[in-house]
Amino acid sequence: MKKLFLLTIIILSGHIIYAQGYKKLVWAEEFNYKGLPDKNKWAYENGFVRNNEPQYYTTSRLENCRVEDGMLVIETRKEEYPNAKYKAGSENWFEKDQFAHYTSASLITQGKADWQYGRVEVRAKVPGGAGSWPAIWMLGANHGQTKWPDCGEIDIMEYLGRDPSKVYGTVHYADSLDKYQHQGESPVVGVPADGFHIYALEWYPDRLEFYYDNLKYMVFDIKKAQQKQGNIFQKRFYLLLNLALGHQGSWAGPFSDNLLPLKYYVDYVRVYQ
Repeated sequence: MKKLFLLTIIILSGHIIYAQGYKKLVWAEEFNYKGLPDKNKWAYENGFVRNNEPQYYTTSRLENCRVEDGMLVIETRKEEYPNAKYKAGSENWFEKDQFAHYTSASLITQGKADWQYGRVEVRAKVPGGAGSWPAIWMLGANHGQTKWPDCGEIDIMEYLGRDPSKVYGTVHYADSLDKYQHQGESPVVGVPADGFHIYALEWYPDRLEFYYDNLKYMVFDIKKAQQKQGNIFQKRFYLLLNLALGHQGSWAGPFSDNLLPLKYYVDYVRVYQ
């Protein structure tokens, strides 16, 4: 028997989307309103969160995260902002300083929406400049109850302003021996910060495919992440959109205050199954 392969072309908001196998739109955020992001779809990370990054993620604050002109704007600013977790005398990086010197936002769908398989597609314009570190990524829905990397991480897009011609797609996980593993690619694609581009993940039961516009640049074989309790990449994940800053000694590298403010624009987020 011959198998028929369907290539479905969907046209929404003037943009052409190539959906091979995943054609039903099951979740979307078009940002066709004004003000704070829709609280029914988005929650926030708060405070100093990871990697000793210098930015403090705020919650429901228009200065750092707002919808205007049909798109989401995440803005990183230089300003003094009180650290709610401050503890005098602490040596922990996230609570030792009474004030943060930089603010930003990290939007998450945790507790609002998560998915198992499908095409996750985001049209966005990243901010350039050394030290700029925007991302589109996913964590296992059990994150918080399950430690990282056992919960799994899918970096659909990381952009490093110090490396302006590339985008990074990476998978982080623990293997059957509970050892940390990762696989990634960083294709040279031009200058992503010059305009809007589509960053997409096509997630199947056996593989993850990473796209920059129509370029498929990495395929990850899910069986590599088989663990004693199953395979994390066959379970549900939620989405994160954030704009971080690098620092001395970090992967993203240091930045200059002259770079700020930075603005990260997201036109839409769509999930197909």
